[in-house]
Amino acid sequence: MGSLHSSSVGGDQAFDVYGYRFSIRGSSRAAVEGLCEDFAFFRSPPNKNDRIIEVLDQEPDYCCLPSCVASVYTPRNVVFRAGDVSYIDYSGRGLAIHDQSTGQFIVYSRDQDLLYESVYLYLISQASSFLDSKHWHRVHALGVSVHGRAILVLLPMGGGKSTLGWELLKYPELKLLSDDSPIVDARGRVHAFPLRIGLLDDDDASVPVENRRLIRRMEFGQKILVSYRCFSDRVCAEADPGFIFLGSRISSGNCCIEPADLGPTMRAMISNSVIGLGLFHGLEFVLNASALELLSKFPVGLSRFANCLSLIRRSKAFHLRLARDKSNNARTLIDFICGVL
Repeated sequence: MGSLHSSSVGGDQAFDVYGYRFSIRGSSRAAVEGLCEDFAFFRSPPNKNDRIIEVLDQEPDYCCLPSCVASVYTPRNVVFRAGDVSYIDYSGRGLAIHDQSTGQFIVYSRDQDLLYESVYLYLISQASSFLDSKHWHRVHALGVSVHGRAILVLLPMGGGKSTLGWELLKYPELKLLSDDSPIVDARGRVHAFPLRIGLLDDDDASVPVENRRLIRRMEFGQKILVSYRCFSDRVCAEADPGFIFLGSRISSGNCCIEPADLGPTMRAMISNSVIGLGLFHGLEFVLNASALELLSKFPVGLSRFANCLSLIRRSKAFHLRLARDKSNNARTLIDFICGVL
């Protein structure tokens, strides 16, 4: 199955995610442009050592696959491996080929949403694995900053992190680190990981039409994606530890904030970083699913725990009860933070 370099859209686009380098090319204009928008914060001059990502708008040719038994099953795909090469079958709708020795990733499909999402998830998993190797770890949280201090809001998937983040961006004193997974280093400092902001359909009224696009995801339905260019001037590259909010939703009443003890704070950080609930791990891309390979990830868990401990020791922790009024939730949080600072 050959690459279609001659039909690439606009030439290679290169990116550097804290040392994880890659270039995107391909014949799917929608997917390539969407991915380049998502990772625009990390745009970089091309480098000969960039990992090549190809996004090809064409029917997959399953006849070329070697005969091998499936090694990984996920709700999105089935993975077949032959040496260092993985063949990822998206239920007949698309086919990706991943060469682990070079980091090259090629995906074929006529489904533009599948092309976009499969590459997006691949890049997230690979960047995360690379960051783990340098003891920088993602946390499943909304990350913002005020006056150089990081504010992390921990909420489960679907809990409203992105919606809260979009509301908070209406306040000029606030900067964005990431709407879903800021990065914590060994000193507890928080680094930016700003991609797109994902909102539900009923949240998009305030998003300029030219800065939003609709994506139909493989598992979780459709979402409105707010392009990075819509908030690019509001991103903070890094921030010192400041606040950790353990978020939850309440069915009635007003948003409120209460002090949180060390125990609940540590448990929440373990769930959202050490274990990584809510973070995409991409086992189909990084593991052969053997017990030995899973065991090799144990040092990564220890490193995540150490970074979380550094962050907690230098932060103030609170419970944040989010009510139904989105604008009031944001106003309550901003007023509280500015009052403490």
